[in-house]
Amino acid sequence: MVFGAPAVIVHDLPQMQAVLALRRPVLLASAPAAGLYMGAGWWAEMLAAAGATGLSLLDCADAPGRALEALAEGLPGIVLNCADPAFAVVAQIAAAQNAVLRRTAPPALDLALPAVYRQLAAWLG
Repeated sequence: MVFGAPAVIVHDLPQMQAVLALRRPVLLASAPAAGLYMGAGWWAEMLAAAGATGLSLLDCADAPGRALEALAEGLPGIVLNCADPAFAVVAQIAAAQNAVLRRTAPPALDLALPAVYRQLAAWLG
């Protein structure tokens, strides 16, 4: 567990809603590099539509520009795996906004495969 709750990778709004419907502590995480191909606006809209509160992580891969977009969108957590000095600049901005910035994503249950749903309740404890 990271951040006090197990992480679950969600790919769309129905998956996010299914996870939140269990009403257990969870860290919602995007798919690897989702910030590159879906964007920060997509993640922010999904979180709002699902009524998600608390920490979530958008994976921006190695793109500091996408991480800055996520911060501008007001997202609470970002995964960014890029070299310094870019990482340091993004880290400074994230800290000023009380956002979490990580170089790596936490271990997570990925809901990409429907069969994984059977493991979800056990994963969340």
